[in-house]
Amino acid sequence: MPTTAQAPAKIRRSFFDRSVHEVAPELIGATLTVDGVGGVIVEVEAYHHTDPAAHSYNGQTERNAVMFGPPGYAYVYRSYGIHWCLNFVCEAAGSASAVLIRALEPTEGLAKMRRRRGKDLPDVRALCSGPGKLAQALGVTIKHNGLALDRPPFELRARVGKPEIITGPRIGITKAVDAPWRYGLKGSRFLSKPFK
Repeated sequence: MPTTAQAPAKIRRSFFDRSVHEVAPELIGATLTVDGVGGVIVEVEAYHHTDPAAHSYNGQTERNAVMFGPPGYAYVYRSYGIHWCLNFVCEAAGSASAVLIRALEPTEGLAKMRRRRGKDLPDVRALCSGPGKLAQALGVTIKHNGLALDRPPFELRARVGKPEIITGPRIGITKAVDAPWRYGLKGSRFLSKPFK
């Protein structure tokens, strides 16, 4: 009797209840979908509360309050007043650390992604190669802020195997620019920018 391959395990909120620097690289290769649209995470950045580049560095505000709550929730914010960005809250409540999801390899719901991006994008690499593009393609907005990552509309599934991960400085920040807290899937064509 043929056996069917079992789906990778769902990632639960408890996965995020540890150091942001442990969680971030382990998200590389995991699958993220929002209402069935998404793909494989290929690039993330870690932000710790002691990091001057983190939104939480100067304390709690209305905008960043979700970061100060329990782990395993979505923190969504507007970047430059234009793009939504999706983050996963990590560490114990009060720590205010998070992982920014920078890029996906799109695998599910490509037609929806193209419609949402509002562009004629024949190259699938352009759909989710940056945090703003990714949020737009997945339909992520402020309405997702504070939602649990292990309940609909989110679904996260653990990676299979151990991918080769590269690290480097984060992108588009002016503080703590040398911290090697950007993680990517080595050889991926879907990164937002190449690693140096």
